[in-house]
Amino acid sequence: QVRLAESGGGLVQAGGSLRLSCTASRLNIGRAPMGWFRQAPGKEREGVSCISGLGVNTYYADSVKGRFTISRDNAKNTVYLQMNSLKPEDTAMYYCAAGRWTGSGAYGSPLTVDYWGQGTQVTVSS
Repeated sequence: QVRLAESGGGLVQAGGSLRLSCTASRLNIGRAPMGWFRQAPGKEREGVSCISGLGVNTYYADSVKGRFTISRDNAKNTVYLQMNSLKPEDTAMYYCAAGRWTGSGAYGSPLTVDYWGQGTQVTVSS
């Protein structure tokens, strides 16, 4: 059974940084497109950032462009989301996902999701 395990969430002040990690088990992410999604209370889930299998293509939601960076270390079977200049509106549960780069995927992203992680909470205080 494929498992995606997120870590790195927490409480941070506005303007601070966090790095989220997503490590896959029973799935070689070597060529698997991956992504990060988030869902705030009372809001729909949204695509935050995605990276293609070989890392050539990336996607960022307009709200995080210039602040967040997605990367992958295939040797460690891990995808990262570096989040800088965090804002209170970035507060949400962040979910890792693996799937296929179809261009019109889940929640406004180019990733059609096959697997979801359980999520890690990010809280940004003002």
